[in-house]
Amino acid sequence: MPVYEYSALDEKGKTTKGIIDADNPLSARNKLRSSRLFPVKIKESSSRIKSQPTGGTSLSTLLRRIRASEISTMTRQMATLMGAGITLVASLDLLITQEVNPLLKKILAQIKESVNEGNSLASSLSEHSKHFSQIYINMVTAGEASGSLDLVLERLADFSENQEALKGKVIAAMVYPLVMLCIGVLALTILVTFVVPKFSTVFEEMEKALPLSTQIVVGASDFLKSYWWFVILIIISIVVLFKYAKRKEKYARMWDEFKLKAPVFGPVINKMIIARFASTLGSLLQSGVTLVSALQIVRNVVNNILIAEAIDNTIDQIKEGISLSEPLSKSKLFPPVVVQMISVGEQSGELEKMLNKVADIYEQEVESQVSTMTSLLEPVMLLVMAVVVGFIAFSILQPILQMSQIVH
Repeated sequence: MPVYEYSALDEKGKTTKGIIDADNPLSARNKLRSSRLFPVKIKESSSRIKSQPTGGTSLSTLLRRIRASEISTMTRQMATLMGAGITLVASLDLLITQEVNPLLKKILAQIKESVNEGNSLASSLSEHSKHFSQIYINMVTAGEASGSLDLVLERLADFSENQEALKGKVIAAMVYPLVMLCIGVLALTILVTFVVPKFSTVFEEMEKALPLSTQIVVGASDFLKSYWWFVILIIISIVVLFKYAKRKEKYARMWDEFKLKAPVFGPVINKMIIARFASTLGSLLQSGVTLVSALQIVRNVVNNILIAEAIDNTIDQIKEGISLSEPLSKSKLFPPVVVQMISVGEQSGELEKMLNKVADIYEQEVESQVSTMTSLLEPVMLLVMAVVVGFIAFSILQPILQMSQIVH
């Protein structure tokens, strides 16, 4: 059934816009009139929204994005409706009516159209894979196969909200240090490029050899004032080269390895990956997805080449009849406590619960470590700023003090 975008007037003469599904424009107009809406303009919605090819992002897509929180809210609402005994099509109809994001509203209308044509919900969702991840689609597939779609949708909403909450806590913890860093860099730039040059003219009139520290500060000031554009060009070039290098497997692997072994941030990144691995795998298994299929999905969400390769090796060995914990242990990338907990879960038949426990433990550790890091970063950054500003002030005052001593 086609989907139409409409502009109509209500009984009070107020303009309203929305989406409606109907067999043809005449049916769409009749539907609107039966809802006490008087159509002004009706046009068939554009072809199905699919993932755009790489490098082809339209302006409308950038301006009308679907946030993860909107997907989570929609999923929970659908789970509640279906849990109350409302059919899938009727649930989708209710969601379309109350959805405020026009892009998500259009996608839901197209999903409803596809379901009305006899397709499964998972199949309909897969046509919009840009907005619904493979985890989402596979869990829905398993839920439809097991007849427990409402429970799977509830679990999906929990999973999405937990992932977003962890991400939000990490970002929130890093905002203050980053703001401080930006303000510090801006203050130092103003100091070196505007304040120091005013003293440079005084130093030139002294006709006396300047101390080394003063020469360094004045030299840095002159360089930044004359070649600021070169500094910006260098920074942009480094960023572009870094992004280009990350596309090459060799350098992407080196970067992923560095992230895991970095002195301060490495352990935190490692724990974030383990938490994501455990929570995703646990949610998929709870929803009825097979272990091999679940691992194939998980390898794409860990966002690390080394761990993805370890998961690939694990999949191959599981197909040969080996347990999950054994190849994970041999990879040396998963902490012994995680491997042990997975092994206990396999032996007790409660692997899903054990994976969720691992995820909870590591998410708490990530929050704790990020909080500790940021609390340590703040005084360190203040100390560094104080040292740099103090050095600049000392370098400016030193020749002036020397001159005052000569005068006396």
